[in-house]
Amino acid sequence: MSRVCELTGKKAMVGNNVSHAMNKTKRRFNVNLIKKRFFLPEEDKWVTLKVSTSALKTINKLGITAVMKEAKSKGFLK
Repeated sequence: MSRVCELTGKKAMVGNNVSHAMNKTKRRFNVNLIKKRFFLPEEDKWVTLKVSTSALKTINKLGITAVMKEAKSKGFLK
């Protein structure tokens, strides 16, 4: 499975490791992802999502239904 947040669409960025001598080598900045189960009271079922920790903070603030509705409108969820 790819390392992409299912609610926000965040994915890895590419950058450089820079040594003291200013030598540059490619590296990846991965997203901080966790697998989490959420209960949807409207559908009366559990859903497992792979979300970033920043998306988890948004879910705690706004609620899972509002965040999933926004993700569907942006095209991240089916």
